[in-house]
Amino acid sequence: MKHYQLRLCNMLYIVATPIGNLEDISIRAISVLRSADFILAEDTRVTRILLDKYNIKIPVISYHQHSQLQKIEQIIGLLKEGKNLALVSDAGTPGINDPGNYLVTKALEAIPDLKIVPIPGPNAAIAALSVSGFPTDKFMYLGFPPHKKGRQTFFKKIGEIDETIVFYESKHRILKALGELKEIAQIGERQIVVARELTKQFETIYRGNIDEIMLKLSKNKNDLLGEFVVVVGPGEKDKNNEEE
Repeated sequence: MKHYQLRLCNMLYIVATPIGNLEDISIRAISVLRSADFILAEDTRVTRILLDKYNIKIPVISYHQHSQLQKIEQIIGLLKEGKNLALVSDAGTPGINDPGNYLVTKALEAIPDLKIVPIPGPNAAIAALSVSGFPTDKFMYLGFPPHKKGRQTFFKKIGEIDETIVFYESKHRILKALGELKEIAQIGERQIVVARELTKQFETIYRGNIDEIMLKLSKNKNDLLGEFVVVVGPGEKDKNNEEE
């Protein structure tokens, strides 16, 4: 089988990778990864699983939220040398809820004419929104709730937003988050969708109000394993606007 190859020209490629199912990678993404001089990865071990599946033998450099300025300067140095780099995260689109955006900013500060090229693909928030059935002509993306400081403010803000809302939560705090949606945000009457383990073997989509979904999740401890995306349906005000 002949593989399509891209010629890269001193660029930083932002490459979306699968959020679970390794077959959810685009042909273009594979071509870019095969043609790069180096791949920048959040966790090199996770990325290596994807690269091995597609027989991609490119050197991998770690870049993550704890990377020091020295590492960023090393990456910028490679770009200045004319190297072509591809940035990936463990899953999904770099720069969305990860430090990819910071690297882009620093690279452009150092090399103003550097071409940054998006290679679009999977994103957990968009995937969950696409199956929610809620209005998505406008929505609010909020990332992960704070663990401690600012958490109450986070959920209080949700109660003030009428549009569709999407955020992420870990298995350790999903039930707590649903309780906070009810008690702090006070949106118990709004419909929500909780997507668990999207694109993976045990993908599950829960639909209903907060009480109904909490009951479903509480029945089986295995349902609390994995990664979660929470989509909150629109409030009455936004529903009325839709009907008009």
